[in-house]
Amino acid sequence: MHTTDLVKWLEKFSYGFLALNFLWGMYCVILNWRRLSQLRFRSVEAEAAFLDELQGHLQKKDYDSAIKQCDFDFRALPRLVLLMIANRAQPFQQLRQRVSTSMQRDILADLEYRVSWIVTVIKNGPLLGLFGTVLGMMAAFGRIGTGEKIQPSQIADEISIALICTAMGLGTAIPLGYILSSMSIRLRLLQESLASSLTQVLEHFRN
Repeated sequence: MHTTDLVKWLEKFSYGFLALNFLWGMYCVILNWRRLSQLRFRSVEAEAAFLDELQGHLQKKDYDSAIKQCDFDFRALPRLVLLMIANRAQPFQQLRQRVSTSMQRDILADLEYRVSWIVTVIKNGPLLGLFGTVLGMMAAFGRIGTGEKIQPSQIADEISIALICTAMGLGTAIPLGYILSSMSIRLRLLQESLASSLTQVLEHFRN
């Protein structure tokens, strides 16, 4: 296969590479957004109301009612409260370590894993676009280098492919960059609210 033919072949696939990169990024965004919605309370007031009711049960040592309140609630805080109640006989330091490990492994790890993939997609978008741009320019100069009489429209076609690839790469990175910032803020708010709420609940088991 001649080099120019190889370049033209890769040039056609550059659109596919860019599309797959974008789709994978959007897939990770959708999964993370849904997971964050499942783990968080809808508002600060809803979380405060949940904690007030829970603290009432814990102060009375009515663990059955506390379990019933948290059972079948798949948000992060109720899951971790159930873990604390199930292991309440353990020493306080050991219980705190268990809860911290569970929060990191079972709740935050998957979110952070997909966030890292979104970061990779954002970084690779412009690089893949640049790859397509280089291929387009190589094809254009390869056509000129044949020494044949070339119509301007033929060169314009190769250059347009190069510019479209650049635009697609930037079109992936720019919107996903804003989405990632919003998602990172939500993830940080989840971490902060969990840390604050768990500290309050753990105080009961310290005593």
